[in-house]
Amino acid sequence: MELNTITNQTLALAGVAQAAALVQQLATKGNCDPLALESSMASILKIDSDSVIDVYGSLSGLKLGLEQLNVQMTGYRITNPEQARYAASIVFLEHQLAERKNLLNTIQSGVIKAQAQSEHFGLLHENVLANLSDVYQNTISTLQPRIIVHGSPDFLSRPDVANKIRTCLLAGVRSAILWRQCGGTRWRFLFYRKKIQAELQILLKQI
Repeated sequence: MELNTITNQTLALAGVAQAAALVQQLATKGNCDPLALESSMASILKIDSDSVIDVYGSLSGLKLGLEQLNVQMTGYRITNPEQARYAASIVFLEHQLAERKNLLNTIQSGVIKAQAQSEHFGLLHENVLANLSDVYQNTISTLQPRIIVHGSPDFLSRPDVANKIRTCLLAGVRSAILWRQCGGTRWRFLFYRKKIQAELQILLKQI
């Protein structure tokens, strides 16, 4: 499978954008797009896959991310600074994580446990979310700078919402890993901006 393609890089970036959008939805509304949440969660558990799109289950599962990435990349002003900050922080932390083998091993163990839990309870079960939330807290959350999520205190203080937020951040890191595996770099993002925008239009028409 050829990973280093503009299509795969765009899909991975959409995964990061989707995670950021879900975090914002949860923090400000207490709920989020259910199909997008399921797709992003599934991407964490898909360690081995035949294709990049298979990581997310389907193209429709990435609709929110593709739409948000398209909005963010259109024009010269950042449409949603909060989402952009989450996405940039996710990519930055993934870069740090890549050099911490001990944390990567901890994440892998937690993901394997979550795979077994999801087969028994179902993907969106609270036990699976709590486990993946703990994985994030014990690994990525220990790296600096930590991602500070802004939203309603009423929602952020709820354990179920907090678990979903941390799980979405973990999904974002999963997509950032995929972005790097597909040849994505900061410079490629800057220099291939128009190509990524064009690819987004193609992908959105397929949904």
